[in-house]
Amino acid sequence: MAKKEKAQQADAAKKAAKDTKQVADDKKDPTAELKAEIEDLKAQLADKDDKYLRAQAEIQNMTNRFKKERAQILKYDGQDLAKSVLPVLDNLKRALTIEVTDENGEQLKKGIQMVHDHLMTALTDHGITEIPAEGQAFNPTMHQAVQTVPVEDGQEADTVVQVLQAGYQLKDRVLRPAMVVVAQ
Repeated sequence: MAKKEKAQQADAAKKAAKDTKQVADDKKDPTAELKAEIEDLKAQLADKDDKYLRAQAEIQNMTNRFKKERAQILKYDGQDLAKSVLPVLDNLKRALTIEVTDENGEQLKKGIQMVHDHLMTALTDHGITEIPAEGQAFNPTMHQAVQTVPVEDGQEADTVVQVLQAGYQLKDRVLRPAMVVVAQ
């Protein structure tokens, strides 16, 4: 509102300066010339004020935009590292699915389980969580359907029936969608 008023004042001052200058030219009155010059200077001042206010508003907008960008960068800091760690986590999960029969195998599996648990804790502490999938309704933004199977007893259509590879998200951003089998 203030910007429009300043612009209108500037236009009015310019018009008044032209009118006063024209009257001064007609009468050749020295005071009229000075009045015309004053009106012209007022118009220039109003124009400069308007430009100053616009520049100030633009600086404020840029500052706000930079703050938002910085917050976005900080929020998703570590995304590349997390993506690099996910295959390691997949391999640890695969190692945990292997059946062992002897005591050495049990101890090795226990060590793998501890590494897996520590890694999951570290990821969770930094906002990286596994995407819930099995038994959930299929969500194309979080799940990647790699296979469909016919609906069996106790299943609903468009429901995830098996997870082939776990998916993960960093806060609200999907790092990797879960690869799933969906009942159709």
